[in-house]
Amino acid sequence: MTPGNNGASTPEDDDPFGYLYADGQANGAQPPSGGYGYPNSVNRVRPVGSRQYGQQGPAPQAPPQQGAFGQPSAHYAAPETLPGGAPTARTQPSRGGRGGGPNTKGLLIGAIAVVAAVVIGIGVAMLSGDDDDKGGDEAGPSPTATQQTGEPSPSSSEEDKEEEQFKSPTIDAKALRLSPGVTTASDVEGAQSDGGIYVTNLNQPGASVTWTVDGIPKGGPYTVFFRYSTADEPQSMTLTVNGKPFGSKLNMDNFAEAKGGDFSKGWTKTYAWPTLNEGTNTISLSCGDGDKCNVLLDQVWIKEGQVKE
Repeated sequence: MTPGNNGASTPEDDDPFGYLYADGQANGAQPPSGGYGYPNSVNRVRPVGSRQYGQQGPAPQAPPQQGAFGQPSAHYAAPETLPGGAPTARTQPSRGGRGGGPNTKGLLIGAIAVVAAVVIGIGVAMLSGDDDDKGGDEAGPSPTATQQTGEPSPSSSEEDKEEEQFKSPTIDAKALRLSPGVTTASDVEGAQSDGGIYVTNLNQPGASVTWTVDGIPKGGPYTVFFRYSTADEPQSMTLTVNGKPFGSKLNMDNFAEAKGGDFSKGWTKTYAWPTLNEGTNTISLSCGDGDKCNVLLDQVWIKEGQVKE
């Protein structure tokens, strides 16, 4: 060899791109047939430092053929079957969440329950503290409306009692028992009895009218009403109840203030409060000694109790 051109005697002197130059082509450099830019194929993998010069290495193995599009290669093996491949065990997701994450819903419910328990405990403690503060100064229940007024409301039985108070029908004076000499007439206007008939001629000694009333529900105070007319000075007659005089005299004043003897304008009423017996009672109105009896008698009626109307 000449000093200027020793040739390619060692691998490190090989120029993989010598075929591109004139001197390399003169020395017989050829385009690579295997790996890119090298005269020899380098499609083999060697660990670092395993190459030995002067020895023939193992023949390179062709890569596994790829199957048709969409079809796996016949030489394909699952990664987990190879040494150092991925583990085959699958991680089961937890029931409380998705994708194996923590059970956030359960944690949220637990947190709410804890907060509710704390709030309830605080409320109970506050109520207990208020009760302790009251001690022996605790007031009793407030009085009701009835206790404040002290007047109980009327019961329905009392109202029914008032509605059921006895009242006799109005009796025309002509229906009463008349003593001799006492007559009826209808000349004076204003009488409310049937047909406008009233009793007259009561202004003579011993004249009387008598009423026997039945159906008194119970003994007690009652009011006896007399409707009459007078046009003179105040009149008075004797009232007898069950054979006994009641009071001094029955006042039959000229309450209508009729003038000039006009009896048509003197119609009015008077009353007395005798005590009657249960059942039947006899009531008489008479012109006794010292009485003034110039009146016309129209009607009589009875009400239970001492009333004015």
